[in-house]
Amino acid sequence: MESIYYALSFACHRQCAHCYEDRFRPYVRDGLTDVIAMAKRNFPRIIANLPESMRYLDLGQPLPGGGFAERVGRVILSGGEVLLDPLREEILYPALEALRARYTGKGGVKLVVQTTGDLITETIIGQLLDRGVWMVSIAGMDDFHSGMRGEKRKLLKRRLISWFEAAGMSASGHKAGERKWHEEEGPLYSFFGATPDTWIGKLWPRGRAWANGLSTATLADNFCNRWSGGLNFLDHAYSGSEVAIEPTGDVYPCCLKTKHPLGNLTEEKLIDILDSLADHPAFQAINRGAPQRMGLTLGWSTDRFLERCKTVTPKGETYANLCIGCDAFHQEVLGPVIEDIRAARLGRRMPIAQ
Repeated sequence: MESIYYALSFACHRQCAHCYEDRFRPYVRDGLTDVIAMAKRNFPRIIANLPESMRYLDLGQPLPGGGFAERVGRVILSGGEVLLDPLREEILYPALEALRARYTGKGGVKLVVQTTGDLITETIIGQLLDRGVWMVSIAGMDDFHSGMRGEKRKLLKRRLISWFEAAGMSASGHKAGERKWHEEEGPLYSFFGATPDTWIGKLWPRGRAWANGLSTATLADNFCNRWSGGLNFLDHAYSGSEVAIEPTGDVYPCCLKTKHPLGNLTEEKLIDILDSLADHPAFQAINRGAPQRMGLTLGWSTDRFLERCKTVTPKGETYANLCIGCDAFHQEVLGPVIEDIRAARLGRRMPIAQ
């Protein structure tokens, strides 16, 4: 598989107005204990159910004698904020070690740690590199992240660059969404943020971004038909495939997350889940980046889907985006279908396990 985006924990040290996930926020006392315990309990089982190999065939690089160039895929470990205490020592570092061990002798894996950046120290950089991290990706470089505006952000970036380069790291020459990491040797560092010209563009209709009326996306903004959307998520042997995983183990075809997970990696293997969905027209439509067509065999015409894309924001403004229609379709139609497929999948597996 080319890429797996794994949010290790919901715990974060910020509660940014633009965040797409309400559960990414500060936790205290028992709340923090609970989210750390869940992440710690689940990550070994999730990693055990990831693909046996993180190699994939690059369809953009055909070989003269036939076939395609083989590349090494990546696993992005994110949050929340993965560098928080005690998350860093108790979950992030063991998870990095487990991933490195899992893919040693199986073609390897590129490990990426995504962080807002303000918790990084020179010591932490060394600890990450010691655990085989290929890239440290700084995701808080924007005016949306609390405490990262203006001159403060510029000072932080300069300090981080000096530390990264002192540790022997190089700046990535590509933007976050360019998918050209196979061209670069690590260890690398990169910066990006929630701005109009990089990464997510118009904010997703999710979480606090939605509640705060920050999304200006329209029906023309098809988040599904792009990297980190649903596009090519089923094609795990080839370039272009990525899935997103929650700390719970729930897996989704996109970072935005559909209203119903595809399955749960604490109890099933990722490839089994994807292969069980590969022939279903609804998931094929997501895979093509055409969510408006996912209901054609389940009673929803394209016109009906587009009509359900219309809503009113929490601030009372009219709004329409394909993600809204996708949510409605999952809630009303596709959720039970997913559960039926899951039950059949587990039913087939159980006699073998016995």
